[in-house]
Amino acid sequence: MLASSRREWLFVFLSGLFVTNAVTAELISNKLVEIPLAFDLFGWKVGPFHTIIGIIPWPVVFLLTDLLNEFYGKQAVRRLSWITAALIAYCFVIVVLALNIPAYEVDGLATDAEFKKVFGQAPWIIVGSIAAFLVSQLLDATLFQWIKSRTGNKMIWLRSTGSTVISQLIDSFIVLYIGFVLPGNMSWSTFAEIGPTNYVLKLLIAIALTPLIYLGHWAVRRYLANAPAQ
Repeated sequence: MLASSRREWLFVFLSGLFVTNAVTAELISNKLVEIPLAFDLFGWKVGPFHTIIGIIPWPVVFLLTDLLNEFYGKQAVRRLSWITAALIAYCFVIVVLALNIPAYEVDGLATDAEFKKVFGQAPWIIVGSIAAFLVSQLLDATLFQWIKSRTGNKMIWLRSTGSTVISQLIDSFIVLYIGFVLPGNMSWSTFAEIGPTNYVLKLLIAIALTPLIYLGHWAVRRYLANAPAQ
């Protein structure tokens, strides 16, 4: 591999991994799981957490957003976020088409009812997921560069974790409001209860990712060490 192409190949790899994790998270997000973690926070009982299984790929998205922001800039993250949102929408269009094609039922394979139960997310949930993803990613890119402009190359943890903490606050409430409150499937009291709890979970994940962020920075800098400055 030519040294001059290392930066471009790395961008292609990170972008592909970013898109894959984002699309996968959306496809598997109709399964609810419980995380048996509970504690008191200033008199407010937090947990156990009930969240979607799509939380599994999102830490990878957080990490990749940080690396792309750091090494390729805000514009690259913004463009990739728009492209990813469009690809998520395209994926759901394909799923809708698949849902409307009758199944040839064979023992051991999914029936129409089973297939719909797995992939038939409500339209409002789809719209909420895409809107939350896009808004949070664009906000994350802007906050990341704003913090970096004031701290320089120091305090990686602050721009990485700080931007994620704020952007995911917006994400947590947008997806619940558009996907559940707006169509009337969730009351305001439930929204006020689940929203903060899910956000605390994302906050804990963002903090736990800090060592991996430093590891990722080290790995990318080492990989690009022989590439000419861009």
